Amino acid sequence: MEKLGMNPVNSCPLTPLGFLERAATGFGECRSVVYHDVVWTWRQTFRRCLRLASALVSLGASRGDVVSALLPNVPAMYEMHFGVPMSGAVLNTINTSLDAPTVAVLLAHSGAKIIFADPAFLSLLADALRLLPPGGQPAPRVILLAGEDEADGGLDLTTSDEELAALTTYEMLLEKGDPEFAWVRPATEWDPMILNYTSGTTSAPKGVVNCHRGIFLITVNSLIDWAVPARPTFLWTLPMFHANGSSFPWGMAMVGGTNVCLRRVDAAEVYAAISRHDVTHLCASPMVLNVLANAPEGVRRLPAAGKVRVLTGGAQLPVAVLELAEAVGFQVSHGYGLSETGGLVVSCVWKEEWNKLPAPERARLKTRQGVRTPVMAEVDILDSETGRSVPRDGSTMGEIVLRGSCVMLGYLNDDKATEAAIRDDGWFHTGDIGANSSCAMFFMRIGRSAMLLE
Repeated sequence: MEKLGMNPVNSCPLTPLGFLERAATGFGECRSVVYHDVVWTWRQTFRRCLRLASALVSLGASRGDVVSALLPNVPAMYEMHFGVPMSGAVLNTINTSLDAPTVAVLLAHSGAKIIFADPAFLSLLADALRLLPPGGQPAPRVILLAGEDEADGGLDLTTSDEELAALTTYEMLLEKGDPEFAWVRPATEWDPMILNYTSGTTSAPKGVVNCHRGIFLITVNSLIDWAVPARPTFLWTLPMFHANGSSFPWGMAMVGGTNVCLRRVDAAEVYAAISRHDVTHLCASPMVLNVLANAPEGVRRLPAAGKVRVLTGGAQLPVAVLELAEAVGFQVSHGYGLSETGGLVVSCVWKEEWNKLPAPERARLKTRQGVRTPVMAEVDILDSETGRSVPRDGSTMGEIVLRGSCVMLGYLNDDKATEAAIRDDGWFHTGDIGANSSCAMFFMRIGRSAMLLE
């Protein structure tokens, strides 16, 4: 036994990028991305992502460089999740609801070399670029998406490189890419792959760095925990800039699903898309779920065949909203996670016997979140003074701590914040608080609503 162990054959770096390559083979002619009347197959999406990766390399992107995206849930945003890291670069998706000063801070802090922007956000980006510190790093090169809302937003897109001057739109850039490009595989599975910024509700935004290994594991974890079958149809109501859509861009490639893209969340459009495309799964914040559940009766219609499965989290889910949503025809699952974990890592594990309970009681139980998902090694609630687990009395509060393979590498260029979160005690300290009992945990995210966890 002593001569057996790790070798080049059994130690290939884990990365979710291989899911797309597999999808192109196993689901090649199946629908991958749908947007309005445009439909792509998995084989086409794979080649488009290879073109993107190749084009980024031709623009000078290399391992570790940051490429940002200021985009809604359109096909290009989906392709970024594969094409950017396939070039060796690190993907940074920016919250489109931020103001220009904050976007400028993120671009300067990340050192973004290239940014892809939707025409709807060009004015925001133009203002942000004008706010970049003078004399610092060069401003990122801007690549536009041409589309139904195309506009120049007052941006100066000229460049001294005549060969690249014409590359001002996304599709033109892809035309320059090689569809047979040998994509850049990670040197190790610990290589950075994703950079996401925290919301900054209680402090300045921090740059969360996730590696290929962590994203691979949280993706597999999410599919298992939500019991996602092969070939689902997934509606993009959750912004892909939000923790990368809780890992589901990569997850849909793994199971050969269909991604139905929406630029914006409007109740009528969501229900129309569900009906038109036979949607089976979607993610929604409690706020969005509330909007869908309380839509006008004439709008609030779901297909008769089967329930639409909804995954929600991030704040307390009101029992009344959950009860109404399930009456409409949504089958709701509830979980807890952070940007630092890449997705949901604690969820309500539903018990079959609970289906016999009255609807209000089922809804109350479903708002609890608390069993760790398979990828998490341990979850606990610690007393901030003693560092010990709080009593399981359902009332003593403490800090939620986690350990598991999907936890971030750390915060970009912020050793102090990294050391405060990833401590020598072997825990990732979330800064969220909660209570524990023999059957349930009550989690409260600081500055947000309370959540009940099993």
